[in-house]
Amino acid sequence: MQDARWHGVEVRPVDVNISSWEAQLEPSNGAEPVVRAAVRLGMNNVRGMEREAAWRIEEARSVQAFFDINDLAGRAQLTGAHLNTLASANALESLNGNRRQAMWQAVGSVPDKGLLRSALIVEEELQLAPPSEAENIVADYRQLGLTLGRHPLSLLCERLTKMRFIAATDLNTFSNRQLARGCGIVTVRQRPGTAKGVVFVTLEDETGNVNVIIWPSLVEQQRKEVMGATLLGVYGIWQCENNVRNLLARRLVDLSHMLGELDTRSRNFH
Repeated sequence: MQDARWHGVEVRPVDVNISSWEAQLEPSNGAEPVVRAAVRLGMNNVRGMEREAAWRIEEARSVQAFFDINDLAGRAQLTGAHLNTLASANALESLNGNRRQAMWQAVGSVPDKGLLRSALIVEEELQLAPPSEAENIVADYRQLGLTLGRHPLSLLCERLTKMRFIAATDLNTFSNRQLARGCGIVTVRQRPGTAKGVVFVTLEDETGNVNVIIWPSLVEQQRKEVMGATLLGVYGIWQCENNVRNLLARRLVDLSHMLGELDTRSRNFH
C-alpha cells in the first residue's frame, strides 16, 4: 500500500458507511482529465473484525446510511466488542469524527435486551480531546497494520538525521562501494534455501525502501538484531551494479525503542 501511495494512488480509510468487507475501487475526486481510481480499504483490514458482523453492517446500510453509533449498533446487531474494534480502527469517524470519542461512545452504544431495548436514553455527551498524531499512528498500526497518515519515521526524521542515517531516496543515488548507513522499519525478512545462510531484509522509511544483504557471519554475530528488530539501523557498503541497489550490512543496531508502542509486523521467513 505504501508503494501504491508513493506512485500517486489515493487510499481511503475504512468507513462503516462506505466500506465493504474487502477493499474496493472508487472514483477519484481529482480534477484531472483522465479519470483515476481510489482504493477504499475494506473492513477485513481491521484486526479482530468478524466477517459476519461486516456483512450485517453492509445489509443494514443498504437500507439507509447510519446516522450515529447507536443506530449502527442497533440495526447491524453489533456487540460492544465489534464497536470497540471499529472505533479503535477509526472506522466510525464519519459518525463521530474522533477516534477517542468513538471508543468512549462505543461502550454505551450496545442495545439493551428485553423491555429496555427500545428505551430512549438521553444524557449529556462527554467531549474528549482528539488523539495526537503520534497516538493515531500507533492506533492505526495496532488495528490496521498500516496508517494513512504520515509515515512513522517522518516523526523521527530529525533524530535519525542527527545519527547520520540517510533516507532511502538519497541512498539510491549513492555510487557503488560508497560507505552508507540506512534505517527503516523492517517490512520483510527472507532467507532463501538457495542463499546459503544469507538474509535479505527490506527497510522502509517515509521516502521508500532499501534492500539490505546480511552475510551469514554477521547473522551469527548479531542474530538478535537480525531476527528481533522492528526499527533497524544498518551500517555498511552501498552496492549498485546493473541497476540493482543493495546495502551490504557490516554492523546492525536495534532502534526499536524509538518507535515506542508502535506495533509493526514484518513478513518473516519461517
